Amino acid sequence: MNQNQQMQTNSKADAACNTDAFDKESIEAITPVGRPVQLGPGGKQPPIKIENVIGHFKTVSAHRRLVRRNCFKMGLYWQGLTHDLSKFSPTEFLQGCRYFQGDRSPNACERELNGHSLAWLHHKGRNKHHYEYWIDFSSKDSSSPYGVLPGKMPDRYIAEMIADRVAASRTYRKEAYTSADPLKYYLRVKQNPTPMHPYTIEKLELFLHMLADEGEDATFAYIKNVFLKKK
Repeated sequence: MNQNQQMQTNSKADAACNTDAFDKESIEAITPVGRPVQLGPGGKQPPIKIENVIGHFKTVSAHRRLVRRNCFKMGLYWQGLTHDLSKFSPTEFLQGCRYFQGDRSPNACERELNGHSLAWLHHKGRNKHHYEYWIDFSSKDSSSPYGVLPGKMPDRYIAEMIADRVAASRTYRKEAYTSADPLKYYLRVKQNPTPMHPYTIEKLELFLHMLADEGEDATFAYIKNVFLKKK
């Protein structure tokens, strides 16, 4: 990426991220509604089916392969190898099998049925590439609701977050995937207030726009050679 391209990319990050670049239907389509989730007899949680165990294991493994590939392109070898290992813990894996649908995260299904996702609560507290990991309480800033304040994510975990979002979009969108999908998903979710540190937002939006405009190879190369090597 030459100096002019870098200046153009930085200017995108300075602009407010909005939905004008895409039509509403294309943004809404990024988050599939999925099949209705029903409680079992007597109000019990859905049973764990063998086909869901196989399907969920394959989905998690495929996702980890994609993240590993993305991280390796950015020089993040250890993070690529250890990404999302907590998904194989009983707390996360069994819930993932129980609510597996194949075209979206089982955490969304669990959340719709129960109002929260035990798998996600476990996951976000153990994986530093999620901005939710860096949210903490503070009694010093009364402007924040309930004193909840987002911490600044280290650069290497911002990079892994990009690798994760690309891989998740590829995993669930399959043949319909384009490099603009991670940005569209972000725009879809951003319609609700997001407790994310301003620095994290700036870099996330910068790289999502770069992905949409220049593709994965250029974005991963910039992250490796410029973003992660800055003084």
